[in-house]
Amino acid sequence: MVGRVGELAELTRAWTRLASSPVDSLVHPPLVAGSPAGAPPDLAPVAADAAPGTPVPDFAHSGAAGMGGIAVITGDAGAGKSLLVRCAIDAMRPRPATVLSGGARVHSPAPYDWLAAVLSGRPAVGLDIPPDAVAWLAQQPSAPTRRYAPGALLRLAVQAVRALAGAGPAVIVVEDLHALDPASLNLIGELAATPNLPALLLVTSRLPEEAVSPALVARTLARLTGAPDAIRQHLHPLTESEVSLLLGQAYGTPVAPHVIEAAYTSTGGNPYRLTELLATEPRPEPPAQLTAREIEVLACLAAGMSNKQVARSLGISIRTVTVHVSNLLRKTRSSSRTEAALWAVRHQVADQSRVS
Repeated sequence: MVGRVGELAELTRAWTRLASSPVDSLVHPPLVAGSPAGAPPDLAPVAADAAPGTPVPDFAHSGAAGMGGIAVITGDAGAGKSLLVRCAIDAMRPRPATVLSGGARVHSPAPYDWLAAVLSGRPAVGLDIPPDAVAWLAQQPSAPTRRYAPGALLRLAVQAVRALAGAGPAVIVVEDLHALDPASLNLIGELAATPNLPALLLVTSRLPEEAVSPALVARTLARLTGAPDAIRQHLHPLTESEVSLLLGQAYGTPVAPHVIEAAYTSTGGNPYRLTELLATEPRPEPPAQLTAREIEVLACLAAGMSNKQVARSLGISIRTVTVHVSNLLRKTRSSSRTEAALWAVRHQVADQSRVS
């Protein structure tokens, strides 16, 4: 993962420490979580991207931390939070005995959306909670009209997660904390304070100001990051050099500096937007072959020339260059000069070093 190597290493090392701990130091008979622990008043500071050598807290032997470990990953939409979590889980050795993953609904959030997503498709056996409570937590249509008191349902939800995690070591993934309903937020905060839960809690979120319930999300993040030895990562945009590396990997050939700069400027270093830009390649071959003159013009574009510079270099009028550029965009199915330049790099239309 370009630009996320340090963060990935930090998460996998945390897992290794948890998984290598003696089982009886993590697993105890299930306990019903008590009242929420106090949370610090402010969100913990956002740490800089961790270097590969960053020491990792010893979650498994931190008695005050409650569970096996907590890692909170924040960043803008498209920053690569979910991808980082997937890569971390793929890299975990030994493999997690259980992975519980859930998130918010895209539309119409409902109580306990996160747990309902976790329970979806799983047999509700061995949870040791009343069937009507399972129906409520799983958001089943057959849920009875009789409701549980909020506190009682929260305790049953914690008990259900403990049963699903089993003897561990497990990974509990919470996607898009910022979009979760209040009941789910309370559950995640309670899990963070649950004693002897043999699991690594991985939480992704945007910052509270982008949340559905900013104040509640801020309190939940504070509770998570306020736990002793909690990992706090914020994914910043990729740097221009990292964008350059990704373009080089995608095209297998050096990319002109101006193309790198244009790709970086148009995407802001956002990994998702960069992926969308690269998704325009590979493209089907253009509907018509490029003429010799169009190849010359395209090589000039790939070298970063303006229309005026192309005209001067090829000894043609600016108007003619404009016509050629329009034809090139159509033939290469590009929506911008940047995309056309990337097309030229991928298809090796011309040796850029020969363009004067």
